[in-house]
Amino acid sequence: MKKRSKWLSLGLVLTLFTAVLSACSGGGGGEVSVGIVLPTKDEPRWVQDEQRFKEALEGTKYTTEILFSQGSSAKEKENVETLINKGIDVLIITPHDGDAAAAAAEAAKKEGITVIAYDRLITNTDAVDYFVTFDSFAVGAAQGQYLIDNAGGSGVPLYLYAGAASDNNAFLFFEGAWSVLQPKIADGTFVIANSSEAEALKDKAKLTRDEMSKIIGQVTTNWDANEAKNKAQTHLTAASANLKGDVAILAPNDGTARSIADVFAADSAITNYVITGQDAEKASIQYIIDGKQSMTVFKDVRTLVKDAMGMAVEILDGKTPETTGSYNNGKIDVKAKQTDVIVVDKNNVKAELIDSGYYEAGEFTGLE
Repeated sequence: MKKRSKWLSLGLVLTLFTAVLSACSGGGGGEVSVGIVLPTKDEPRWVQDEQRFKEALEGTKYTTEILFSQGSSAKEKENVETLINKGIDVLIITPHDGDAAAAAAEAAKKEGITVIAYDRLITNTDAVDYFVTFDSFAVGAAQGQYLIDNAGGSGVPLYLYAGAASDNNAFLFFEGAWSVLQPKIADGTFVIANSSEAEALKDKAKLTRDEMSKIIGQVTTNWDANEAKNKAQTHLTAASANLKGDVAILAPNDGTARSIADVFAADSAITNYVITGQDAEKASIQYIIDGKQSMTVFKDVRTLVKDAMGMAVEILDGKTPETTGSYNNGKIDVKAKQTDVIVVDKNNVKAELIDSGYYEAGEFTGLE
C-alpha cells in the first residue's frame, strides 16, 4: 500500500512539473500576446528598442516576448516559429533580409497571426498586414539636403555610401538622397568620387531598382562599421588629389558614419568634410558635439515603438488600426503608419535630444 502511495505522489509531481513547463513555454495557449523579433543585439539602436517595447506594454493586460536574430535569416525564422508555438496573436518583426523574412511572415499568417513589419519592410509576400516605419525616403532626402546646404562651392567631391542591399530601407534612403543630390551632381556642384555606376547615371533624376542596385553594390557598408572603414580607406587610397580637400560624404547611418569619419579625418589631404548619419546613437551625438560628425537624422524610436505597440493593442482589442500611407513590397501595397524624422546637428542637439528627455546631459562631454 505504501509503495502505491509513493508512485501516486511521484506521478502527481511529474504532472505538476509538466504543467509548469507547458505554462512557461506558452503551450500555444495564448501565454504570449505579442511576439517581437529584432535583427541584432550588436547595434545600440535595437537594444534601445527592446527596452522601450517592454515599457510600452506595462499597464496593459497583454504580454510580450522579444527575440533577436543576430543577423541570420535562419535564426529569424526559428524565432518566429518559437513565438508561434507560444500562442502569439500579433507578430512584430524587423527583418534581417526583407525577401528572406517572407517565409517567416507566411508561417505566422498561416496560423492566423497579424504580421506587422517594424522599421524595415518584408518584401515579395502578401503575408504582411501592416508596416510601422519612419519615412525612409524623407531620411535620405534630409541627408542629401544637409550636404547641399553645408558643402560650399562647386566641384565638391562627393563620396557615396549605402546600407545593406538585403535591406529595402537602404534603397529608400538612397533614393531619397539621390532625389535631392542628383540635380546638384548634374550641375557640377558635386563630383562623384567613389562610384563609377553613380557617375554613369548622374544625369538620371529617377533611378530604377536595378540601377540603384548597381550603385549600392559598389558603395554598400552592409550596415557594418568595419566594412565601412575598409571601403573608405580603399576609396581614399584610390582617390586623386582633386577628389580630396573639402569633401561631402553621404553615410547611411551613425555606426558607419563614425568609421568613415575617422578614416577621412586621418587623411592629411582632407581639409574638411561634411558627413551625414542616422539614428542619433549616443556615440554619434558625442561626435557631433566634438565636430567629428556633421549631423544625424533623429528617428525618435519612442514614437515608433508607441505606434507599433499601439497598433498591436488595437488589433488584440479587435479594432482596426489607423494608417497614414502604404508601401509596395513587390507583391502588395502594405498599409503603413509613418513617423516623422528630425535633422539634428550641433545647433539643435541639446533642444532635440536633451531637453526632450531622450538622453541625459550627463551622458556627454562638452555640451553647451
